[in-house]
Amino acid sequence: MNRPYVTLKLATSLDGRIAAASGESRWITGAQSRAEVQLMRAAADAVMIGAGTARADDPELLARTEPPARRQPLRVVLNSRLDLPATGRLFATLDAAPLLVIGAEGADGAALETAGAEVARVKRKGGVVDAAAALALLMQRGVRRVLTEGGGQLAASLIAAGLVDRLEWFRAPITLGAEGRPGIGALAIAQLSQAPAWRRVAVKPLGPDLWESYERA
Repeated sequence: MNRPYVTLKLATSLDGRIAAASGESRWITGAQSRAEVQLMRAAADAVMIGAGTARADDPELLARTEPPARRQPLRVVLNSRLDLPATGRLFATLDAAPLLVIGAEGADGAALETAGAEVARVKRKGGVVDAAAALALLMQRGVRRVLTEGGGQLAASLIAAGLVDRLEWFRAPITLGAEGRPGIGALAIAQLSQAPAWRRVAVKPLGPDLWESYERA
């Protein structure tokens, strides 16, 4: 396999929403679920998100564990235009862990490089960064395990391309309805036979939440 092993983490309501209509998402799941995610980050070589999540959530993507993690994962943002604002917590924590922003060929990432991020470019697919090419680039850098934390469009593109090996799904006992933001974006599935299939390998209550693990069938 010429790409890393990819785990997609979802933290959603019962109806699969990662945020309210307003974009509010902290915190859908409880403290125990969030602690498990920190351990997943610590075990990964890289943590990857899309530019929309970087803008909306202003995450650090650091592994906050006790005892502290021996090393921090490479933090990766897919941003086709390389127009991510060079502000916020990703840039404020560059001394703790490196940041790699992957854009599309021809995009100008000079401002991001000046701010301290590393910039790389890969080919486009469907007008955005080719996720398979981005993963191949990470493999060339020695990354073997990637934890993807969203958002919905990135999750959908990875699943549609068959690039997700495992799902770690944390579900909180709330419902947000159709107005909420989906954990997985459009897959353009016309028939059930086209739906990607998964095999559940574990399920565990975590306080009020439910943690389900799936492998690609």
